Formats: sequence, structure tokens, C-alpha cells
Amino acid sequence: MKLAYWMYAGPAHIGTLRVASSFKNVHAIMHAPLGDDYFNVMRSMLERERDFTPVTASIVDRNVLARGSQEKVVDNITRKDKEERPDLIVLTPTCTSSILQEDLQNFVERAQLEAKSNVLLADVNHYRVNELQAGDRTLHQIVQFYIEKARKKDDLRTDKTTEPSVNIIGISTLGFHNQHDCRELKKLMGDLGIQVNAVIPEGASVHELKNLPRAWFNLVPYRELGRMTAEYLQAEFEMPFVDITPMGVVETARCIRAIQIILNQQGANVDYESFIQDQTLFVSQAAWFSRSIDCQNLTGKKAVVFGDNTHAAAITKILAREMGIRVVLAGTYCKYDAEWFREQVRGYCDEILISDDNGAIGDAIARLEPAAIFGTQMERHVGKRLDIPCGVIAAPIHIQNFPIGYKPFMGYEGTNQIADLIYNSFTLGMEDHLLEIFGGHDTKEVITKGVSADSDLAWSKDGLAELNRIPGFVRGKVKRNTEKFARDRGIETITAEVLYAAKEAVGA
Repeated sequence: MKLAYWMYAGPAHIGTLRVASSFKNVHAIMHAPLGDDYFNVMRSMLERERDFTPVTASIVDRNVLARGSQEKVVDNITRKDKEERPDLIVLTPTCTSSILQEDLQNFVERAQLEAKSNVLLADVNHYRVNELQAGDRTLHQIVQFYIEKARKKDDLRTDKTTEPSVNIIGISTLGFHNQHDCRELKKLMGDLGIQVNAVIPEGASVHELKNLPRAWFNLVPYRELGRMTAEYLQAEFEMPFVDITPMGVVETARCIRAIQIILNQQGANVDYESFIQDQTLFVSQAAWFSRSIDCQNLTGKKAVVFGDNTHAAAITKILAREMGIRVVLAGTYCKYDAEWFREQVRGYCDEILISDDNGAIGDAIARLEPAAIFGTQMERHVGKRLDIPCGVIAAPIHIQNFPIGYKPFMGYEGTNQIADLIYNSFTLGMEDHLLEIFGGHDTKEVITKGVSADSDLAWSKDGLAELNRIPGFVRGKVKRNTEKFARDRGIETITAEVLYAAKEAVGA
């Protein structure tokens, strides 16, 4: 057993709560012990929400453990039904409710007898799925529930809209730059002459879900959320979907061409080639910037990429294919979807790492010594320890990654934002020399322990002093060679003399 002190994807109930609280007038009841209700604070802080987060915790306490939860949970559901008048109440199970082996479906059926709202149990296995998988399943479950309800009432519209239209599926609260991406995707669809039929779940009403089949196709911009819903709509109504993430010049063009094929198959007769060319040449500054004298400084530099599937795969392609940067490692923590990731990044990087162990990621970064990291907030912390700049490209994220200004990652404006992020994440030219003169960003002190807790070596004061005299651009390599020299010889403390001996041994 290994203690995890950092989780890239949260527990399943967080994914369910993200989806439920994204819809308008949907309330979630979370059956959990005190302390698991941090979602409300997290969402209010990160999203800078002014409104109350529509999540209520039904606390598991000693009384519940003694007498059972049924009456308390049912009372909480009916009370919120009267107070909030939501369209839907989602009961969110947790690991605790699973351990207690409670029949939550029975609780829902009892509450439904009294409540005027629809009541639904989020059907996710908390032992087998994480936040991302649970969010995907919950969205699919809610959509299926309302589609079937409309079908029973003979209120399901399947006739297509007069003009080409799209459902954008997967925009949710606490998603990385989701609000900005949504705005950019709406603009992109408008430029292509495509109406937006619905955006789900963020900002949507559950009453709109019966109209989803009216769209000509579905767009699923994120691999992690929305694909199950798109596959369900395809199976039920033969609705095609595009799941190419429009991130970067090449992939945005590929996404648009896929949309063009789908629309023309339905009789639209559209040609977007001139639009793609115009946007690439004049709207996206990334295309010419990546070939400018500024970016020539980046050619051949090493980078490590790590994050969720969507962003890590997209950034890897952009770095290698559009900016001439060598990706020495591309990785993801989405272990459940590893084969897709390997297929996407194969040929664009030297190594592929599928892991949710942040210590392993940190050690790989320390070993490879890239010029820049593109990862989550955890990789940013690793970069600070190793004095390697890091651009944050995926969740988990910090409040600073919820910018007030407009910063999409998708579409043609997104290409500009990504190009800026990549360029500004590297330490270039004179800056490296100035950092040596005036000191580093945060500290000039060299990290002499591994990023994980596996290092067994220590550095003496005179050894550290001598190491700090070595120029920054080779200091990491000297440190690594010296530690290897000491470890091979069973030396536990590295002094200045050991450093000199190691330098002589490698002919330095």
C-alpha cells in the first residue's frame, strides 16, 4: 500500500457534483461524512461564484451509524424540494455510503413519492471510477433519463433544425478554461454558419435535453466529459459526433474539416477551406509566430508534458508539430484511457508515461531535466523545486488558472494563447545569464533531494556551496553525475571533495 499525498483526479462524487451543479436549477444531495462537503467551498472559490452552490450534504454521523440513514436522507431530499423547487434532485453516493451498503435507490423511490421534483440516484461505482469517469457517466445518465421521459410523454422532438446546428457537449463547472473555450467554440460555430442547439451541462436546463436530437451533429471537445452522451445519442438517433479537440492550428483545421464532411453528408453543401486558410494566416498569430526569429530559439529545446488526456495530447502535438520543440516525455494520469493517449502522442515524443503517481512524474522530470514543463499545478510545484519553468495546461488547477480575462485554449484565438504560454514558459537568451547574476525566480538553492522520497543522499555545506558556483545551465547535470558517482561508491554525504572526484571521474 502506498500513501497518496496528491490526487490528479478526485473521487467519483466530485465528478457527479460537477455535472449536477453545472445544470440550471438542479440540486445535489451528497450523502457523506462531515468534511467531504468541501466541494461547495472549492467551487465558490475557484469559479468566483456569487450564487450559492446547489449542493447539500446529508451528513453521516454517529446517529446515522446507529439507526440508519433512510429517514435523514429522505427528509433532506423532501426539504430541499420544498425550499429550492429544483427541476431535478441528484442523490450523490460516496465511498461512505457504499461501505455502509445502504440502499440509496430505495431512498430515492421513497422521496419521489413526496417530492414534486424529479429525483435521481447517480449510478456510479465509487470503488472503480474517479472524478472524470463519474462525471461522464452522470451526464449520460441525466440525458438518458430526460430523453426517455420525453419519449414516454410523446414530447420528444427528433426533427432536425432548418439550418445546420450543433450540441456542444462537455462544458462544465471547474473545467480547465471551460467557459472561455465555450465562448470561442460558439464563435467558431457562428463563423461556420452553424447554430448552437444546446450546450450541456454548463448553464443548461434539463428541460432542454429533449431537444438534443434536433441538432445535426454533436461536438465533444474534451475526451474526459461528454463522449458517453455522444455515443448514446448516436446509438439512439444516429447522430454523428466530432471528438477532435480543436486545439492548435492543425487540429482546429482537422476538426472543421470533419464537421464539413458531416454537414455535407446531410445535404448542407459547405466548403470551409477558404475559412481555414484565412483564419490560419490572419486570425491565428501562432502560425507565423512559430516560424519567426523569436521561436527559432525554441527549436530543439526539451519539454515534458503531463496532464489529462485532452490537453496533454494536444499540447504534445503543438510543441512537436507546430513549434519544433522536442517532447522528451508525454504523460497522462487518465490510466483508464491509456491506449487512446498512446495512439495520439506516438511519434511526437521520446517517452510515454501513464501514471497517477506524482512522485514518479517528478522523478522523471528531474531525470530528463527539460527546459520547460507543461503540466498541472503539481508539475508547477515540481518545477519550482527543480528551478524549471512550468506552464499549466490541465487540471488539477489553482485559482490563478481561472483567469478573469479571456483565455481560451480552443479555436483560433486559443492558438494565440497557447503560443504565448509556450514561448513565455521557457527561459531564453539573456534571461538565463541575468538569472545567474541577480539570482533565480524564487531561490538559487539547488534541490539536493529527489522529488520523491526515495533519495538516500545528503549534501554537506561545502558541497552545496561548490555546487552553487557551477553555472546554472549545467548545474543539474553535474549534480546528477555526482550523486550517481557517490551512490555507486556507497558514499552517503556529498562533500566538496566528492564533487571534485566525480568531476575528475567523468573527465570534467
